Amino acid sequence: MTVLKTALIQQSCSDDRETTVSKTTAMIREAASSGASLVILQELHTSLYFCQTETPKLFDLAESIPGPSTEVLGQLARELGIVLVTSLFERRAAGLYHNTAVVFEKDGSIAGKYRKMHIPDDPGFYEKFYFTPGDLGFNPVKTSVGTLGVLVCWDQWYPEAARMMALAGADLLIYPTAIGWDTADTLEEQGRQCEAWMTVQRGHAVANGLPLLAVNRVGFECSPENSETGIKFWGNSFAAGPQGEILARGSEEKEEIIMVDLDLARSEHVRRIWPFLRDRRIDAYGDILKRFRD
Repeated sequence: MTVLKTALIQQSCSDDRETTVSKTTAMIREAASSGASLVILQELHTSLYFCQTETPKLFDLAESIPGPSTEVLGQLARELGIVLVTSLFERRAAGLYHNTAVVFEKDGSIAGKYRKMHIPDDPGFYEKFYFTPGDLGFNPVKTSVGTLGVLVCWDQWYPEAARMMALAGADLLIYPTAIGWDTADTLEEQGRQCEAWMTVQRGHAVANGLPLLAVNRVGFECSPENSETGIKFWGNSFAAGPQGEILARGSEEKEEIIMVDLDLARSEHVRRIWPFLRDRRIDAYGDILKRFRD
């Protein structure tokens, strides 16, 4: 397979889990009926983005893997014959939780998982309270549609993460995401942030000669502490080719299924004319392991 028909599911979420999951399921079915072999969901798609505050009770949202969600999603992947990339709040043990992407094979089995490595701690994004940094490393997941370099949201800003996935043999880079604007941001600042987000990821595609898929949510989610403040998720889910070219892009506010055909054979061609991996000076990069060069 060289051309991979892919679907990015961009949606809003609510505090009604059943309604949210039902909507997600319907969109997955529609994507599969449109011919998608690979379907990708956004970060933490079964609930609101709960990390706006530090609230111990919200650990109740977490679940084991395997668990209830993986059983439902695995059955759906098997029924539809698709590879499905999902994102769950994992309860590994009491007091130990992760932000975990789970990949399902076409037969419904778990092909692999990735625990988010880079964990933010910023106003409105208090993820360090909830998530332990991942310990599975940067290992792509082998599936029937290709080897998937799955990372999660905040990982998007780190070229090291994308490079590690590429060096481990990923055929494409995938980022389930939940990112948006603070309601206090000016329009100018909003524009800068969204453009920076797209630009850095397109750079990962270019630097590694790989296609890249970023799937973000939409909608306004108010802060539990103040209904007049919160996060406006900016959508703009997109697919980029191995030269950073935009292949498909979602809207800022609309729930939608973004369909894109990925030509996986293009990476071989691009890497031949731009052999960045060949010219890496691996003998001179030792200081990258330091926090900062004083």
